[in-house]
Amino acid sequence: MISRISRTLLLIQFGIAVLFYFLLRHFDWPIVAAAAGGVLIVLLLRAQITANSFFLTWPYRGRTSNPVEITWLQVATLFLREFRATMLCSSWAMPFLRFDQFSYPDTTSLPVLLIHGYGCNSGYWRWMSLELRQAHITHYALDMEPVFGSIDEYAPLVHAAVQRVQAETGQKKIVIVAHSMGGLAARAYLRDHGCDSVARVITLGSPHHGTAIANFGIGINCGEMNWLGRYEEGRSSEWLQKLAATEEADALGHIVSIYSQHDNIVSPQSSAHLEGAWNIPVIGIGHVALALEPSIHKIVIDLIHNARD
Repeated sequence: MISRISRTLLLIQFGIAVLFYFLLRHFDWPIVAAAAGGVLIVLLLRAQITANSFFLTWPYRGRTSNPVEITWLQVATLFLREFRATMLCSSWAMPFLRFDQFSYPDTTSLPVLLIHGYGCNSGYWRWMSLELRQAHITHYALDMEPVFGSIDEYAPLVHAAVQRVQAETGQKKIVIVAHSMGGLAARAYLRDHGCDSVARVITLGSPHHGTAIANFGIGINCGEMNWLGRYEEGRSSEWLQKLAATEEADALGHIVSIYSQHDNIVSPQSSAHLEGAWNIPVIGIGHVALALEPSIHKIVIDLIHNARD
């Protein structure tokens, strides 16, 4: 479904570019300039969407026990990398590059299950997958639907995927790598099925305590990811509170939470810090860009190599 939605949005953007092309031609712009102008309009509209996420979450930045301020040059770099990541994922990877699995009989690591976040599909993992392939790590990707359903509905999907990976690889345990909402789906799976089949869960930018920007989204899952109130004085959604109340300490000990203190979707950014888990904060990386950054790839692959059956 996300592939179809992404392709439809691409078609709409193409239509906007064509519309502005003819409008500029009406004002006697040269053909090349009019074509470039139409494309530029679409790029500016897309850049505005990315910029808006920063405007909504910027007041929450660095609200951690060790706040880190970044320079304006770093802010500009952060924005450009996040804009690049959103363009690559939504305009190329998610519409056209979904995948199911890549297997390597000579691997020395546990197999990996990749779980995407809200509004995404397996195509989001394109760049992480390239690095995992380079490292000869067997990995599978899960597409979670219904797109706007409850996160509780995703736990059985994760369970089925874990069982499939175990059956096809012959391994008793696997590693889960999950982005954003996918980390909450992984926690729901651990709540329902325990840790017997999972050696480690690595979450990237997961709103473990909710995110204020979910108030602007649609779907049951957005309501379950809500952060209610302003800044640190707010509270998690009822669903997240129930999830935390039913989790075992052993399950939390299996989780590694990698998150950015300058995340433009998770707000407050400290929401990604999960008590009882191994937390790894980074700086100057946007939300979508987390799975595209080489520095994050290295951390994740090292964690996968060090996971034990």
